[in-house]
Amino acid sequence: MRMAPAILAVLATVGVAGCGGGSSKSSTTSPSPGGPGSGASIALSSDFKTGAAIARAHTCDGRDVSPPLDATGLPSATKELVVVMRDLDAPGGNFIHWLIAHLQPASGSMSLPAGVTPPGAVLGRNSFGSLGYRGPCPPSGPAHHYMITVYALGQPSGLREGFSADDVSALPVLGSGTLTGLYGRR
Repeated sequence: MRMAPAILAVLATVGVAGCGGGSSKSSTTSPSPGGPGSGASIALSSDFKTGAAIARAHTCDGRDVSPPLDATGLPSATKELVVVMRDLDAPGGNFIHWLIAHLQPASGSMSLPAGVTPPGAVLGRNSFGSLGYRGPCPPSGPAHHYMITVYALGQPSGLREGFSADDVSALPVLGSGTLTGLYGRR
């Protein structure tokens, strides 16, 4: 069938996009699909590999603390960073676990330790109805995919405590980067 090569090309692209690296930290430089703007690609890494399990400490079954994040390759004009974490497998495909804004870059990068909200940062309202981070807590069954996206902004966002993911989607961005981890419960 003539469509087979095209289908194989699509499958190969999808398969490559889901592969992780071999280091203890993992990163990706792909802009967030469906995120605001396009712009430059940012490398985002944490203590789990792309496509690998998120550490229990960052889930409802552990300490429920936000994962550490390192963003590199930020555009030189970056004034602020915003982070959004979504459960892509929840009903509707957009369950928000974490919103944090007013993160300040330093020398073209950002480092956010686990469980820390830096001074001056503001927290958005997640889909649980609370402010800040609430970790993966899927129902029993197959693992869910949790996508963390960092957005680089060329001007202050003006976001206030309790902002939503919709507020983030309306922002003009210089660039973005994503990191996707898995978590499942039996």
